[in-house]
Amino acid sequence: MLKEIIFYGRGGQGAVTAANLLASAALKSGNRGVQAFPFFGAERRGAPVKAFARISNEEIFLRSQIKEPDIVVVLDTGIMDVIDVTAGLKKDGIILLNSYKKPVDFSFPYKVATVDATSIALKNDIRVGGIPVVNTPMVGALVRILNGVKLEALKEAIRERFGKIAEKNERAVEEAYNKVIL
Repeated sequence: MLKEIIFYGRGGQGAVTAANLLASAALKSGNRGVQAFPFFGAERRGAPVKAFARISNEEIFLRSQIKEPDIVVVLDTGIMDVIDVTAGLKKDGIILLNSYKKPVDFSFPYKVATVDATSIALKNDIRVGGIPVVNTPMVGALVRILNGVKLEALKEAIRERFGKIAEKNERAVEEAYNKVIL
């Protein structure tokens, strides 16, 4: 079954890397079809960024932006003031938010999941220029929600991607996986 995911964030938060890590972990989990690709507007730190991922147990022939996602991942809830992150979200879709709040604190007509990825990133010293990078905790939480992608496969993808700094990202992924509120 094809799952389509959109990551919303700001430049420097790791939305593109999150999509790539998810695709790598999905492939390592035995999925035959995976895609990850970015969409950039103004390419600068802090500017809105959108990244896409597709996962399927069959080959994927689509080569377009995702218009009707199954899951939306929001790395920075402040972006919701300028972007409608629910645009096109399927009726039974899920929104995963980086927030210390509980899902019931949000009034979306969709299933909402939350994880405090910012606190997890800070606790594990995942920062660039002193700013927390929340991408790996958010993917850890996403893997908990998403069928067909294994936590161990995500950790392996992180080790391949980050090398020496993989350990703290692996800890953050596992913590977010266990702390996501559905």
